[in-house]
Amino acid sequence: MELQGRMIEGYRRPTGRHGIRNHLAIIPASVCAGEVASRIAAQVPGAVALLHPNGCCQMGEDYAQTARTLIGMGRNPNVGACLVIGLGCEGMDPLEIAGGISATGKDTETVIIQKSGGTAKAVAEGLAKARKLAGFLAAMKKEPFDVSELVLGLECGASDPTSGIAANPSLGVASDILVGLGGVSVLSETTELIGAEELLAGRAVDKEVASELLRIVLETEKRAVSMGTDLRGTQPTPGNIRGGISSIEEKSLGCILKAGRSTLMGVLPYAGGIGSDARGLYMMDTPGQDVDSMTGMLAGGAQIIVFTTGLGTPTGSPIAPVIKVTANKATFENMKDDTDLDLSAVMDGTMTLTEAGGLIFGEILSVCRGELTKSESGGHKEFGIMRVGWTF
Repeated sequence: MELQGRMIEGYRRPTGRHGIRNHLAIIPASVCAGEVASRIAAQVPGAVALLHPNGCCQMGEDYAQTARTLIGMGRNPNVGACLVIGLGCEGMDPLEIAGGISATGKDTETVIIQKSGGTAKAVAEGLAKARKLAGFLAAMKKEPFDVSELVLGLECGASDPTSGIAANPSLGVASDILVGLGGVSVLSETTELIGAEELLAGRAVDKEVASELLRIVLETEKRAVSMGTDLRGTQPTPGNIRGGISSIEEKSLGCILKAGRSTLMGVLPYAGGIGSDARGLYMMDTPGQDVDSMTGMLAGGAQIIVFTTGLGTPTGSPIAPVIKVTANKATFENMKDDTDLDLSAVMDGTMTLTEAGGLIFGEILSVCRGELTKSESGGHKEFGIMRVGWTF
């Protein structure tokens, strides 16, 4: 690919990474601060509130994972500045969240509701700080950067047979193109490796990576057993079954096709940071639940997500463009307002997987240069954090 074709546009962050969007993130440390965060974000253009039900009465790894996720979302290159809102007595320390974000050199402010004197005063204080931060962001200019700096999240949901036959392998072609140019692709949804994990492990760069991949699959299976549950009761989902997917193995075999043919370079924990020196294909240990899975990859540093679907979904993100792709013609016609690319020509035999992958990669470049996805123009900001423990 020629140099001009490799260049995309973004905002340089203090770490040297580039964001393809420039959001002001209003981050509540706990559910108790969510309404204040929402009211502030609603009054500041370009601000997004990361509303969630977590942050209090969590402990151990469950606490650590929520903290890692909130910090990671604030650190994401698509976020230019952050305002962290705390109640003041929650378990999730808002100063820990703010400190973890500001350590990267990003402008970060805090508001503590109890110290401010209640909702109205906290909103007023937050608005003053948010508007100041928004002013800084408005003055930032885009600059060109090489596509090799891009981290792409790979997601699928509301799948049907066209997902595994056409949409997912087409995304795999696009993923391989990015990896070939020096970028990073992140596969997710550990649940949807079950039955196909050995195939992906066979592509691992070394035995350690293969072993770690097999470990996270086994741990996922053990968690289900510990709950007295058979994963086959939830995978495939009822929608998958109605769409024509017969088994968890069939779903998994289709799922891993999103990863193309690239070598698996590493396995990341949920919301684990993707280093600036990372290159190639990685696997992140996320659930099959689409929103929580995407959140993990974004908290790890992905700037953009491509989401394949057979039955259709409106799901988006508060901080990143989500490109929706389907190879089901009826789904595209039915959900045009939510779906960016129609690859049904692959099913008709009038388009090759290579051509379809090229279309996806071309759309990635266009979105990285400023084109809005349907989820962005439609205002979709779904956000959720994977829990790994009880609330006490």
